[in-house]
Order: sequence, then C-alpha cells, then structure tokens
Amino acid sequence: QEQLVESGGGLAQPGGSLRLSCASSGITFSVNDMAWYRQAPGKQRVMVATIGSLGLTTYADSVKGRFTIYRDNAKNTLYLQMNSLQLEDTAVYYCNRVIKTRWLNWGQGTQVTVSS
Repeated sequence: QEQLVESGGGLAQPGGSLRLSCASSGITFSVNDMAWYRQAPGKQRVMVATIGSLGLTTYADSVKGRFTIYRDNAKNTLYLQMNSLQLEDTAVYYCNRVIKTRWLNWGQGTQVTVSS
C-alpha cells in the first residue's frame, strides 16, 4: 500500500530550527521526484521545496536560504531541514510527489508552529 507519513513538526521560536521527515512505503522512492508542501490556516496548500530523483533541488522564494530538502533513498525517507524559522512558516507540512497527476493520497501532515 502506497503511504506517506510525515513527522518532526512541533513548536519552535522565531529563529529556531526543526527537521521534518517523510517516510514512504509502497513506492519505489528513489525514482520519484518529491516535494514538501505546506498549508497555512485559511490558505491553499503550496509547494515549498522539491528534489528530483537525481538530487536536483528547488525552493520557493519564501524559504530559499533557510530550508534544505534532502532524501535518503536507502531509508525511503524525505527530509526538510528548516532553519531561521519565521512566524510565517506556521503551517501543516506535507510531502508528496511533485507532479499533481501523480500525487499519492495525502498523509496527515505534521504541524509546525512558530511562536515566541
């Protein structure tokens, strides 16, 4: 069964750091282009970072220089290292494939709250 399970969220202060994880199962993780998405309260879900099967990465302007996406194909796991967190980073974070027509069922996400 194809499944994505996000974890690692929590409460952080502005300027703090968190590392999110996304464990995949039921897919050949290594050949998939993957992404992190986030959905803030009252807003649409948006893509924040992508990583291709060969490791090429892209970032939304809002997180560039602060977030790092990476993957461990041996563990079938996607990561998002978030540094210099800002209040605006508060959202539920999800992982999924990059291409909309190939999205898997969304996981439960992991809540990130940045607050002083």
